[in-house]
Amino acid sequence: MSREISPSAGIVYGVQRICRVLALTRSTVYCRLARSSAAHAGIPSQRRGPRPVVSDAQLLEAIEADLVASPFIGEGHRKVWSRLRLAGVRVARDRVLRLMREAHLLSPHRHAQGKSREHQGTITTDAPDLMWGTDGIRVETVENGWVWIFAAVDHFNAECIGWHVVKSGTRFAALEPLAQGLTRHFGGVTAQVARGLSLRFDHGTQYISDHFLNLEDLRIAVADFVDRYNTHWRLEKLGFLSPLEARQQAATRQVA
Repeated sequence: MSREISPSAGIVYGVQRICRVLALTRSTVYCRLARSSAAHAGIPSQRRGPRPVVSDAQLLEAIEADLVASPFIGEGHRKVWSRLRLAGVRVARDRVLRLMREAHLLSPHRHAQGKSREHQGTITTDAPDLMWGTDGIRVETVENGWVWIFAAVDHFNAECIGWHVVKSGTRFAALEPLAQGLTRHFGGVTAQVARGLSLRFDHGTQYISDHFLNLEDLRIAVADFVDRYNTHWRLEKLGFLSPLEARQQAATRQVA
């Protein structure tokens, strides 16, 4: 259009005039013309800006190595991106997502479960040991049939502060993780020992596991997972710190 002649003035419109009328910068026009020409010539488009320090091939190799070294399976791109940053690989999170998607490395297991429910009030805290939550789940085992796993977590850093695997899911069994947490973080279960601590529990339907294990193997597996989770699982709400790192950081702030 910039090369067309104005019927009234008898002169070409020119790029400058067209850009002023359409509120475009000339650099934008020239960039689009270059891309159009490259597309017609069969030349693949390239990313604008400086060439990245880490190539896609190198980054994909680092992603695959991180997934192999991780103590967890089925992780999303955010966890991978956070660990790469800690290892000194500074790249955009969207780029990690794109490469993992193209290489089919994203978790196939993540999907919505049940109906979403809005939380009433605040369920996160500014310091540890102010609000805990507890819940239970049934798991079918080969030798013992249905058994229960109960757990309690701190709403500050999502740390598992107690867990219990038991055949009969009584109210006393459900209290065991809380007793463990009180002993570990408050020194015991005596009256008034945890004054100020609130407890949150869910009355919703519990999910049923498809795994088949015997009771003792399940206890060992849960103990191993809780240790790995508290030490290595990185949460975005904590700035990708692990639960134990967040607790240690909070303790350092209190001392300071």
